Amino acid sequence: MYAVIKTGGKQYRVAAGEKIKVEQIAADVGQEIVFDQVLAVGNGADIKIGTPLVSGATVSVTVLAHGKHDKVGIFKMRRRKHYQKRQGHRQQFTELLIGAILGAAATSAAAAG
Repeated sequence: MYAVIKTGGKQYRVAAGEKIKVEQIAADVGQEIVFDQVLAVGNGADIKIGTPLVSGATVSVTVLAHGKHDKVGIFKMRRRKHYQKRQGHRQQFTELLIGAILGAAATSAAAAG
């Protein structure tokens, strides 16, 4: 069984037991969080797509760690103008362990359409 969740302005396809890195969430390590913004729930060929959210569906996750991604280098240059600027950025993330995918049972797309 899998679900598509929305967090930090991005969408993630998750399944139970997976580890994912998302935009930083204000939560302590070991804390359990429940995502209620579930866009789709599927089980094999059966899928239920929300409009825009699947009502009653939730995904519970556990916070494993917080950290920073690798540095992204930014280099700006204007040719022949003696201008060069180097900058870097490390985006913060939260690592999550996907637990149970609960809620609305997936219905067949063929039966619905």
